Amino acid sequence: MTGRNNMVRIFSIALALCTSVSFAQNLGVHPVSNDYQKPTDPLVLQKLEKWQDQKFGIIIHWGLYAVPGIIESWSICSEPWITRDSTSSYDDYKKWYFGLKDSLNPVNFNPEKWAAISKKAGMRYLVFTTKHHDGFCMFDTKQTDFKITSGPFASNPKADVLKSVFSAYHDQGFMIGAYFSKPDWHNENYWWPLYATPDRNNNYDTQKYPWRWKQFQDYTFRQIQEIVTGYGSVDVLWLDGGWVRPQNTIDEEVLSWGAPIPRWSQELDIARIAQMVRSNQPGMIVVDRTVQGPYENYQTPEHTIPEKRIDNPWETCMPLGNDWGYVPNNNLKSVDRVIETLVEVVAKGGNLLLGVGPKPDGTFPPDVEARLLEIGKWLDVNGEAIYNTRSMEHYKEHYWFFTQSKDKKTGYVLVPRDTNLTLLEWSENLPEKGAKLIFVPTGEKLRYNIHNGLVSVYLPQSIRIQQAHNPVWVFKFELATE
Repeated sequence: MTGRNNMVRIFSIALALCTSVSFAQNLGVHPVSNDYQKPTDPLVLQKLEKWQDQKFGIIIHWGLYAVPGIIESWSICSEPWITRDSTSSYDDYKKWYFGLKDSLNPVNFNPEKWAAISKKAGMRYLVFTTKHHDGFCMFDTKQTDFKITSGPFASNPKADVLKSVFSAYHDQGFMIGAYFSKPDWHNENYWWPLYATPDRNNNYDTQKYPWRWKQFQDYTFRQIQEIVTGYGSVDVLWLDGGWVRPQNTIDEEVLSWGAPIPRWSQELDIARIAQMVRSNQPGMIVVDRTVQGPYENYQTPEHTIPEKRIDNPWETCMPLGNDWGYVPNNNLKSVDRVIETLVEVVAKGGNLLLGVGPKPDGTFPPDVEARLLEIGKWLDVNGEAIYNTRSMEHYKEHYWFFTQSKDKKTGYVLVPRDTNLTLLEWSENLPEKGAKLIFVPTGEKLRYNIHNGLVSVYLPQSIRIQQAHNPVWVFKFELATE
C-alpha cells in the first residue's frame, strides 16, 4: 500500500470521529431571531408565498467529503472540537483533503433518479450545495480549477453536476435553491497562506489589506453571478456560513452560539449580490442565514423545531441521519419521526428541509432511498393536510396538531398514532354547523358532538386497529365561519 493510500485510510478512520454530534455540541443550532424584516419587493413576496406552499424540501450535501465519508468540510478547520489523526501534521492533512479532488469520480451519478425519488418522497423543492466551506465547486465555475469539472469526472457528459441536478429537478416541477457557502477555505483571499488558519474565520486584517478582501468579495460575486445566469431558473439563494457577516450584526445572540467570533470585518456586500441576482432572476428569495435584515427573507432554524408557532416565513433544516453528507452506517431517523417532525413544523407555520448525502459514486444510499419512499407513501394519502396549508392560531391541543387550507374553509387534525386513543377532543377550531368530519385515509365519515365549545369524536376500532401502521392520523372538516 502506498504512503498516500495509508494516509487516506488513517484519516478516514480518525475523522469518522468528526460527527454531527460534535458539530451540534460545539456550534449549536441556527436560531430564529425575533427580528424579521419582511421584504418589500412584491415579486419576492409572491415567490415566498409559493415557497410556503411547498412545505417539504430536500437539501443535498455532496462534495469531496463524500469520498472518505466524513463530516462535510469541517475537518480542515482548526478548532478545539475537531478530531484528526494526531500523528500527521495539519498541513499534510489539508494537502490530503484538497487532493481528494482527484478522487471524486461519481460514475453512477444519475440526477434524474435523484429527482424521481425526491418526488416520490413528496418533496417539492430542492436546495443543492453548489459549494461548501471547503471551496470545492460542484459547478463549472470559471473562477477556479478547484471544481468537479477539472477532475476525473471532467469528460463525463454530466460533469457540470449543478446543471444536471437543476435540470432534473426542474423537469419534476421542483422549486430550485442554490446553497452557497460565504466562507471559502480554499481561496487564498479568505485563508491567506501567509498566516496560519486557526479557525473558520478569515485569517488576516481586512482593514490592513483591503485589496485582498476586495478580491474575495469579487470572487464570491462572480461565482454567484455564474449560478444565477447559467443554470436556468433559480428560486432561492441559500447563503450559509453565518459568521461571515458585518461586525455590526454580531450581537448577544451570535455570541451565544459559542463559535469563534470574527476578529476582522467579513462584509460581503450582500446588498450588491441581491441586486445582481434579482436583476437576472426577478423575485429571487435571498436567505442570508442568521444575518437579520432585508436579506434573510426566510429564517432557518437548524436541527431543531421552534418552541412555538411563528408567523414569519421559516424552515427547519435537519439531516435524515446524524450528518449532512454521506457517512457510512449513518444513524437515520425513522420514517415515523420524519413525518411527525413534518407535521409539527407545518402546524407551527414552517417548511421542513430534509438533508441527504449521496455516496461518492453518485447514488443515494439504499437505506436513504427506502426511507424517502416510505415518507412519500404517507404524503400520497395525507398530503392535503400539509401542502398549500397555513398555520392556525390554535395550532395544537394535547399532542395533536392543526392546519388549515389557505382559504380557511377546511381544517385538519393531525394525530400521532395512538391505538389506545378512543376519544379525540379539541376546542376553538370548530366545524361549521352540520359539517362532516372525515378520516382522510379512508374517506370514512365520523360522528362527533360539540358541547360548550368542545368537539368530541369517538374513534372507532377500525381506525385504531386497522390504521396502526399509519404514523399520523388525519381528519378534516369544514371550518366554522367567524
